[in-house]
Amino acid sequence: MIISIKDIFKMTGMFIVSFCAVIVCAMFLNYYLDLITVEDLITNDISRTFYVAQCNTSKVVSIVSGGCLLLTTVVLLCFYIGHYIDTHQKQLGILKALGYGRFSVAKHFWVFGLPIFAGTALGYLGAHGLMPKLYELQNKDGYLPDVSISFHLGLFLSLVLAPTILFSLLAIVYSSFKLRVPALWLMREQSAQKVVTSRKDTDMPFLRELQKSNVRQKKSLLFFITFAVFCFASMMQMSFSMDKLASRMMAVMMITIGIVLAVVTLFIATTSVIKANRKTITMMKVFGYSAKECAKAVLNGYRPWAYLGFALGTLYQYALLRIMVTIVFKDVENIPDYQFDFPVMFLSLAAFLILYETIMFVYTKKMEKLSVKEIMME
Repeated sequence: MIISIKDIFKMTGMFIVSFCAVIVCAMFLNYYLDLITVEDLITNDISRTFYVAQCNTSKVVSIVSGGCLLLTTVVLLCFYIGHYIDTHQKQLGILKALGYGRFSVAKHFWVFGLPIFAGTALGYLGAHGLMPKLYELQNKDGYLPDVSISFHLGLFLSLVLAPTILFSLLAIVYSSFKLRVPALWLMREQSAQKVVTSRKDTDMPFLRELQKSNVRQKKSLLFFITFAVFCFASMMQMSFSMDKLASRMMAVMMITIGIVLAVVTLFIATTSVIKANRKTITMMKVFGYSAKECAKAVLNGYRPWAYLGFALGTLYQYALLRIMVTIVFKDVENIPDYQFDFPVMFLSLAAFLILYETIMFVYTKKMEKLSVKEIMME
């Protein structure tokens, strides 16, 4: 077996994100499918308006949350596959040298779909556990007939089995693409990526050059960190507005998802940066650089991208909620007007800075504990 059970357990990020995606989508889509069964029982205009609002809310929340989390899972899958291939180049190169083709090796990567199955299955079960509370909150004003919870086989297949098959196939295709390098290159652990340096780069101070090199060679991590903060900023700020526009339960769910996404993706990205630079950090310590200087050279290059992610997330959530209020719910009465909330933005920014700088501080401390002997014996 090319990929061990231990390797699968390392893919906790995909499990967590797929769990969050399905628990949200299953709740609101199941409610939507049950709600449309009582449409014929709605007779007055007030109830009809409320019915339309609830249907629109369920669809928008499912599309926005599900789409965002789906993109995150795709990125995580590609990252895990790329990281696995980078750390097992010799073994994979030997297999290719023995005559195994790209597809013969890549077909074993279907197991990357197992964390997706575990996350979606548990998310679906968790959604059914929370559905009674959601159904109660959605009709707390009594405008709609009582809606009972039903099991929808098509929804189960769409949210649990379909993503598992899709991501297993995607893992095979992407790994086959990544293995399009000669066996000798893999065995020598040579990268197909060419690093272009300019005269300006060679004249830089060492710490600045190292910082720039890390950012340039780890573009996937740039996206990771930017996207993590994007999700945190958008979900955190949107949750406060959802408390007014929808329900307290929806607000709590969105803020929880935002925090989980930010923590998981930032943890994966930062851990990967540290592991990729273990030898560099250790040698810097040998030459007298402090842990803070190592952290500055290795991690600080990603800080501007984190701030960019926060700005993009802020703009995204504002644009999305404006569209919801002015277009999606334009015919629904009693929907409050939405304006940009600066106090919430500053509160979210403060929470982000605390979270981000705490993670950076923890990893700076981890750098102090890196052992020169341990690294040199690898």
